Amino acid sequence: MKFGYSEVCLAHDTGKRHPENPDRLRAIRRALTRKHGVEYVEASPATEAEVTAVHDAGYVEEFREFCESGGGNWDPDTVAVEESWDAALESAGLAKWAAKAALAGEDSRSTPFALGRPPGHHAVEDDAMGFCFFNNAAVAAQAVIDDGDAERVVIIDWDVHHGNGTQDIFYGDGDVFYVSIHEDGLYPGTGEIEESGESDGVGTTLNAPLPAGAGDPEYRAVFDDLITPAILDFDPDLVLVSAGFDAHRHDPISRMRVSTEGYGMLTARVRAMADEAGAALGFVLEGGYGLDTLSDGVAMVHEVFDGMDPVVPDEEVNEEVRDLIVDVRDSHPVFETD
Repeated sequence: MKFGYSEVCLAHDTGKRHPENPDRLRAIRRALTRKHGVEYVEASPATEAEVTAVHDAGYVEEFREFCESGGGNWDPDTVAVEESWDAALESAGLAKWAAKAALAGEDSRSTPFALGRPPGHHAVEDDAMGFCFFNNAAVAAQAVIDDGDAERVVIIDWDVHHGNGTQDIFYGDGDVFYVSIHEDGLYPGTGEIEESGESDGVGTTLNAPLPAGAGDPEYRAVFDDLITPAILDFDPDLVLVSAGFDAHRHDPISRMRVSTEGYGMLTARVRAMADEAGAALGFVLEGGYGLDTLSDGVAMVHEVFDGMDPVVPDEEVNEEVRDLIVDVRDSHPVFETD
């Protein structure tokens, strides 16, 4: 794979005790040194115009001034320093690079993966939250639409937390389909089945809130029975994966049971779905807070594009998740004609 990376993102210093810290990127780089075919690419930072295409200009200016004054705690979880402004623009720029590179034909062993931080999927139009300041995947999706590179974009968010920011930004937009598979009841408490879009975006939000303890078989079933058919129906030009690795069974801040091999299985399914749709494919880093599980997860995504064929789980799907799949198919607009 081609990995977008910049040392600028390391300067966003949240402190040694904060789970979202520069060691996350360092751990990923160490893991990838042991893998074949890894290439790193630098990207230009996002412009303010690209950021304000999805964020309120007043909020963007407030964040800039906050950083210029030395930063601090934006909220109890979300920390900035003076360098966080540049890091946030760089992280959004890396996501835009991944989208642009994918649409330019980078695929197979050159599939792009943006390794930026701070992450982005909790950042709403006019506020930062959940470690996120600019919504990287949203900036990327809107940029390629505004530039005429794509007409329809899908964002698949497999981070364990619901990407409330991405959902909110595109909730009334029919050009971007947001899909989230996440742990039910976890921060930020959004992402219910009933949240399926409004106005021009009716039917272009799909949430699968899984119960704590769901693992590889449950994720496989949701991808096969809900996500893949919904995305194929949408017929996107680009699929961006908001790739968090905190649903791993050993991540310190979730209760899910996805294995490292399970992330390989999800990667293979996303790749097959994008191929069937004739869509470009790129990845954007979100969460993941155990350094070993995070770095192993990113390395597993790379290994799938380097030729690995991951094991597909054949265990029975838990009954609660089977019922969830039925409920979504019975209520979501995209399945009304099934």
